[in-house]
Amino acid sequence: MIEKKVEVSVLYDYYQELLTKTQRNIIELYFNYDLSLSEIAEEIGISRQAVYDHIKRTEKLLFDYEEKLQMVKNDQSRRDKIQELIEKIEKLPNYDRDSGIHREVKRIRDELEQL
Repeated sequence: MIEKKVEVSVLYDYYQELLTKTQRNIIELYFNYDLSLSEIAEEIGISRQAVYDHIKRTEKLLFDYEEKLQMVKNDQSRRDKIQELIEKIEKLPNYDRDSGIHREVKRIRDELEQL
């Protein structure tokens, strides 16, 4: 269950702009603020069942977006490739952690992680 909540939260981070205001509000309250269905229902003035239905439909929508757009998958692949390249650089024969090369590699890594 925790893994699914984390997965939905990650998908939400990527695709939230594709959701309606109501969908964003309910997902944030449920996944990010950990409110119960009853608390959300009271907060926004709809039934507990309506909250549940919104969550299930929005979860499906987020997984559908990822299946089609693959932004999370592509981003993770990019991060994995960056890590792989950094590790290759660090294994070069003259690579020394005290050298200017090490500082430059760290600077490049930091820049790449911001992409």
